[in-house]
Amino acid sequence: MAGALALTVAVAAPPAAAQEQIGIPLGETPPAAVVEDLDGNSVDLAQWVGKRPVLVEFWATWCPLCAALEPRLRQVAERHGAELEVLIVAVGVNQSPRSVRRHLDRHGLPGRVLWDGRGAAVRAFQTPSTSYVVALDSAGRVVYTGLGEDQDLDAAARKALRR
Repeated sequence: MAGALALTVAVAAPPAAAQEQIGIPLGETPPAAVVEDLDGNSVDLAQWVGKRPVLVEFWATWCPLCAALEPRLRQVAERHGAELEVLIVAVGVNQSPRSVRRHLDRHGLPGRVLWDGRGAAVRAFQTPSTSYVVALDSAGRVVYTGLGEDQDLDAAARKALRR
């Protein structure tokens, strides 16, 4: 519950520029985390983390910074989607799988959308807020973390792909 409160409070803060050291430390591999798809089926993030490069955004339907970041996320998915798994983790704060589904029906999002109703991924990635992005290389090591709408997600993707 404290993590959910931290996410809610942090989102009210002014947008922060991308930062190299926020949340999970660079070079670390996040611990295992099981979330759900929007149908309630368990999904282990280990099927991607440590297997291929991954870009993860912690997202919410009500997050204005997430909405502002969406064009950059789309661009990354279009440019690098064949080589990079784009995961959008919907946090379980003031939304439900049903509200996420409604949002996706109207707006769509690039990448695979997952539900973190119990906060497993939030804890594993030490997520400080929504609009938090983590890029991991194919070995599962964190190569980028950032927060806010002004992140260079293409550069983060290139780090994950080692370009």
